[in-house]
Amino acid sequence: MDNSQNKEKFNFNLDDIEETVIPNFKGGEGRIRAHMAVDENNRIMHGILEPGCSIGIHTHEGSSEIVFATKGEVVVTYDGIEEKLSAGMVHYCPDGHTHGMKNIGTENFEMLAVVPQHRS
Repeated sequence: MDNSQNKEKFNFNLDDIEETVIPNFKGGEGRIRAHMAVDENNRIMHGILEPGCSIGIHTHEGSSEIVFATKGEVVVTYDGIEEKLSAGMVHYCPDGHTHGMKNIGTENFEMLAVVPQHRS
């Protein structure tokens, strides 16, 4: 990925990448903490959404997103429909669709997210 320690590596530990704290991500409440590997093709992220925090509703344009829930629980709003997502579940948001999420639990929500970039 495009981090100097990961250049040309195919295997890496996301938690070895410096944590980034993003307040009000996509217009959400609170903050998300993330370890991210990013290049021109993908964003791969280990994200932590603290209780009460959210990722604002946004549309994927030119990308999609796959979220693997590893700990905790959130409510995902997908194209206006709300559903719970908890550890062991997967959420998929295809190109052209909208989603956001809010941590409704009492513990951190942790996820592994992959955001591939689409090309025409």
